[in-house]
Amino acid sequence: MSEPKTQPTDASVADFIDAVEPARRREDARAVCDMLAEIMGEAPVMWGASIVGFGRYTQVNAAKKSADWPLIAFSPRKANLVVYAMAGASERPDLLARLGKVKTSAACLYINRLEDVDMGALRALCEWSVATMRARYPAG
Repeated sequence: MSEPKTQPTDASVADFIDAVEPARRREDARAVCDMLAEIMGEAPVMWGASIVGFGRYTQVNAAKKSADWPLIAFSPRKANLVVYAMAGASERPDLLARLGKVKTSAACLYINRLEDVDMGALRALCEWSVATMRARYPAG
């Protein structure tokens, strides 16, 4: 079985974000990156070509294959800014209700414009997700 394509790289997060278009998406990416760096207390790392991740946990699937993933991540995609709250945003309907204009699926939040989102609720959701993931996957 092949290795997952999404793995940490040595690529520059700053260079990646600087190249994001349009400018509004780039500024949203910088704001989310700064918020997650503050929550995590660590620098971001590129995972693959387009995901900015923080922290790391090892997930083992039913076939006993393990793969590393970031504890929390985001990607400034063309259509949306995607926040990967790995603990599963659906577990916190109270925070989702406060977020504002977002779409969700599994562990993903799809944000068109950060200005349409309650930043306090987004921060609280990200803090909860990180704490939950750290509890579920304590470091070795």
